Amino acid sequence: MGRSSTRGEETRPHGRHDGPGEDAGDRGGHDRWERSAAPEGGHEPGGPNRRTRRAARGGKRRVLRWVAAVLALLIAGTGAAGYVYYRHLNGNIKKEDLTLGDKQMTDHKANSAGQTPLNILLIGSDARDSKANQKLGGAKETFGGPPLADVQMLLHLSADRSNISVVSMPRDTMLKMPRCTDPESGDVYPASTVDVQTNESLGRGGPGCTVAAWYELTGITIDHFMMIDFAGVVSMADAVGGVPVCVDADVYSHTSDGKGSGLKLKEGTTSVKGKQALQWLRTRYGFEDNTDLGRTKAQHQYLNSMVRELRKGTKLTDPGKLMDLAEAATSALTVDNGLDTVKKLYDLAEELKKAPTDRITMTTMPNVYGTGNLSGRVFPKKDEAEQVFRMIRDDIPLDGKASKRKTPVAADTAGPPADIAVSVRNATATDTAGPARGRASKVEGLLEDAGFTKASVDSQNVERAARTGVLYPSADLEGDAQAVAKALGIPVSQVKKSTEVSGVVLTVGADWRKDGAYPAKAAEEKAPDSANPLNGADEKACMHVNPGFTF
Repeated sequence: MGRSSTRGEETRPHGRHDGPGEDAGDRGGHDRWERSAAPEGGHEPGGPNRRTRRAARGGKRRVLRWVAAVLALLIAGTGAAGYVYYRHLNGNIKKEDLTLGDKQMTDHKANSAGQTPLNILLIGSDARDSKANQKLGGAKETFGGPPLADVQMLLHLSADRSNISVVSMPRDTMLKMPRCTDPESGDVYPASTVDVQTNESLGRGGPGCTVAAWYELTGITIDHFMMIDFAGVVSMADAVGGVPVCVDADVYSHTSDGKGSGLKLKEGTTSVKGKQALQWLRTRYGFEDNTDLGRTKAQHQYLNSMVRELRKGTKLTDPGKLMDLAEAATSALTVDNGLDTVKKLYDLAEELKKAPTDRITMTTMPNVYGTGNLSGRVFPKKDEAEQVFRMIRDDIPLDGKASKRKTPVAADTAGPPADIAVSVRNATATDTAGPARGRASKVEGLLEDAGFTKASVDSQNVERAARTGVLYPSADLEGDAQAVAKALGIPVSQVKKSTEVSGVVLTVGADWRKDGAYPAKAAEEKAPDSANPLNGADEKACMHVNPGFTF
């Protein structure tokens, strides 16, 4: 056991780049996805301890492709291969604590059917923890540095399993870091007082600190994480086979000073695998504005295309390839203790498989570039990023579509309206406006007109809410809560079970600030355009090539 110690208040920046380009990042080893690998017989790894495991850097090439493969394989539900070497494969999986932060994550609110969503944080680490990983990564001058979480994607599976939403956070996002404690060494990393780059969270005790950082920023309860390295990606990609991708012009990702992934494709659609798939996922120079944001969009297109290919049922049918894939996948995976067996991973895959391809939505956290000495870093775009986070918290599909799956209605078990006690709260305040005067009283009047004569105003609880909803504490009051929602035209999907209330509570949100009936349009919401939403069934998606990188 390591001695408990306290680190300096801020983590030291690693290879920051000064603008949307990569010059400073290349010098400091921050962005080496587009660098060549180390030659044969390169630097040997250090000792096989946990600190060394985390310490190695570089080699993002394989990380992104592995993230793509794992996410797509999970969504496609091909986890059955894991049963082949069950005990052996279980031993391959590395496990760590879910969160290293001080804050306890809140429980999910169940929907009216008692179902809860699943949130899984996918982390791509640039650490090199073996000779193979160091060989793949190259950049020997970076060996021994702290690992960075350079790929971060939150996968949200809806409570009714009808849809999946994925939110990528750019690795250059600036945020406040929470206090984290390394569970093995006891080292304490104090909460930052200034904004720190999000990918540094991994070096503050491990993936549990990345989870804590997400919760600190978004308020989204995370159920699991999966951290991925790159040692087994080549065999996995070969097993998956070709994935169709599209560019709107000839592209060659190469600069005069040797930067770029080397990707060279003709205009149109090409099926990529092996080296080309790797190049696609690490291409920055040549897509969009030559920044990480364009690269993220390319990753989303690859993920969606891979999912479509896998769900056609023509991939991964050879038992030998499945065994190789299972071996590579489990060896490259670090998960929280709640996903510590192949059986649990398989069960998760079966849940994810329930969401159809056309209900998968890939997005990027809405963001804005910093200015001055923060040029090239990104910050959450306040209102629109919070909208995406809130939609995930409230289990609202990012594609804006209502579920077609029937939700069990318990309204038949409700008592007469006159016997149902309802507490009405005015939660209409927003970032720019105070609570709408008298809204709780007005809605109380609507309830009384509908026969709910025991409705009353709760003026003590006025915490704001973007969306109107009805909360209830236990199953015996579910029917009463649904009856209240039905009487006011509030969708049953906005009726939630909550341990924070002791009776039926109607929270009048910012979507109902004006007099009159509940606006039906308020129940219709989708991700803002700034999140660049991409539907999983969109086969026409095509990357825009930067004019400076055509041939």
